[in-house]
Amino acid sequence: MKNIICTDKAPAAIGPYSQAVEVNNMVYTSGVIPVNPATGEIPQSVKEQAVQAFSNLKNLLEAAGADMSQVIKTTVFIKEMDDFGAINEIYAEYFPQPYPARSCVEVARLPKDVLLEIEAIATK
Repeated sequence: MKNIICTDKAPAAIGPYSQAVEVNNMVYTSGVIPVNPATGEIPQSVKEQAVQAFSNLKNLLEAAGADMSQVIKTTVFIKEMDDFGAINEIYAEYFPQPYPARSCVEVARLPKDVLLEIEAIATK
């Protein structure tokens, strides 16, 4: 059975997709971008955007009944690989050890021209 996860504590979907889907006690998130869900604002710096994106992901997982410690895999999309260190620093503040598996990919462009996007898979 598929359970659709939706919360106003993470950015709303901007297309025909769900914020997250739960199947067999696994939570699959869509890409989460650094938009403040209350105001629609996007922070300027890459560190501020990382904090906002990871906070949004945390809120989305909590809406699904999970938390950051239950994440087993993430994919981080970044606009500039030169920002890897700054994003990594914030990432380590949100994910407890042992860290989830992760891929990090530089991309040409992201929705709303943000600097990063993250998606995750978590167990419940």
